[in-house]
Amino acid sequence: MQARSALFDLYGDHLRPKGGRAPVAALVKLLAPLGIAPPAVRTAVSRMVRQGWLEPLRLASGPGYSITPKAARRLDEAAARIYRTGRVTWDGRFDLLVLEAPGSRRDRQRLAANLTFLGYGTLDEQTWVATRPAEDVDLLLAESGIRFERFTAAHFSGTPGAMGVVRRAWNLSEIGHAYERFVADQRPLLAAVTVRSSDEEAYATRFRLVHAWRTFLFRDPQLPPALLPERWPGTAAASFFDRHAARLRPAADRYVEQCLDAGNRIVRQKGR
Repeated sequence: MQARSALFDLYGDHLRPKGGRAPVAALVKLLAPLGIAPPAVRTAVSRMVRQGWLEPLRLASGPGYSITPKAARRLDEAAARIYRTGRVTWDGRFDLLVLEAPGSRRDRQRLAANLTFLGYGTLDEQTWVATRPAEDVDLLLAESGIRFERFTAAHFSGTPGAMGVVRRAWNLSEIGHAYERFVADQRPLLAAVTVRSSDEEAYATRFRLVHAWRTFLFRDPQLPPALLPERWPGTAAASFFDRHAARLRPAADRYVEQCLDAGNRIVRQKGR
């Protein structure tokens, strides 16, 4: 698990509901059960500040970091997709992008990763398609500095034709197998956490569960049911994730509160 990715998960899943801020000491303590060393945490934090995701601030317990408005938007969107708080609908139309590809390979890879995260798939090197427009896509493309054209399109053959477009843009078989592997990999790890497990163990296991589930934000565009195959593995995997994420949430929240309170206790002791 990379420190930067873990920090996104930590802020999005635990710290965003608590104001999106935390002292550095708490960040280090919260990522320690995941095997991430303090130097890696500090390096990742510095990188996220340079990229505009975090901003430094002074807290009562010492130096800390808060999410920026840009990060808040991204984390809120990710949370809505992770926990599927919104209903997936489709009006029969696609959002179609025709891009002038960036010059460098690194820029092309970054743009592709961001568009994939926003739910777009590729029809060819320059043409991207989504079943619903993403709110941040215009901002993303403007920041990238590339020329683009954007269209709304409907397939003249209706849903059957649209399903053909979907199968060109995304490898649904591969995504379905990934969901099946997710359940198979997570099941024994989750079974090991019982009511007798410590809050730290529950937190670490739940964190890894959410982290693994989050990778589907870069794989699965969460297509409307009308465009999915029958007995879609993602449906069963989502139920599996929801059940265990909810089961471990209370213990995980207690551990997060314990780590956040530790710095405040130190401050109070020094103030006596």
